[in-house]
Amino acid sequence: MFMGIFPYILRIIAVLCMAEVFCVSEKNITENEEALSSELLDNAELAEKNGQSVSENSKHLIHCLTIIGQIEGHYDAPSGTKTTKYEHIMPALVAIEQDRSIEGLLIILNTVGGDVEAGLAIAELISGMKTPTVSVVLGGGHSIGVPLAVSSKLSYIVPSATMTIHPVRMNGLVLGVPQQLAYFEAMQKRITDFVCRNSRISPSRFSQLMMNTGELVMDMGTVIDGETAVKEGLIDRLGGLSDAVEALYELIEATPPRYPDNDK
Repeated sequence: MFMGIFPYILRIIAVLCMAEVFCVSEKNITENEEALSSELLDNAELAEKNGQSVSENSKHLIHCLTIIGQIEGHYDAPSGTKTTKYEHIMPALVAIEQDRSIEGLLIILNTVGGDVEAGLAIAELISGMKTPTVSVVLGGGHSIGVPLAVSSKLSYIVPSATMTIHPVRMNGLVLGVPQQLAYFEAMQKRITDFVCRNSRISPSRFSQLMMNTGELVMDMGTVIDGETAVKEGLIDRLGGLSDAVEALYELIEATPPRYPDNDK
């Protein structure tokens, strides 16, 4: 009798095993879908909040960082103003530098300027990265946007973009004393030194463009277009997005891996 029901017992066991495998597979599929959905939401949130994105299915994994509007520093910008917050950008740069899966950084610039110290701090972080970096100036790279544009290892500007070079400005109370003027001069020297150290323009020529009184109606300085920026040695190359991406790929392939594991 036992031998007669034995095949039925085996069939029941096989069905139960198949059901268990199906449940496990279905659970794994659900978990994978949830992980993918979470990843897509994270990327969407990153793009929405900070204007950043990580490329998918590309030749090299690059991170895109946008610097737009006004550079917001120690004080909040007026309501309704498009801003780039330095408290978001600085930790993002640290994370990008540490993440070895990210092979390069593409910086898209369209800024009117903003807080000098915040902009210079971001520019110093970018210039000190081992990660291959390329910047593209679109629309405008004005005021403190100039140091940001030249902070990358290679800089591009489109022909229609402009850059405004002018002396340091300050809002609020300004004392008419020699010490205040000395402070302005010291801050301007910091900006000039950084720009000239990270580009091909000479300090004397940069100061000449900055102190020009014959161009702007209500201010000192000079507005230059993309082609002039390259001729002056401020920006490396004239070009657009595809040129910048291709150059970044070349930098990635020519750069040894950063922070390799210690084999000892």
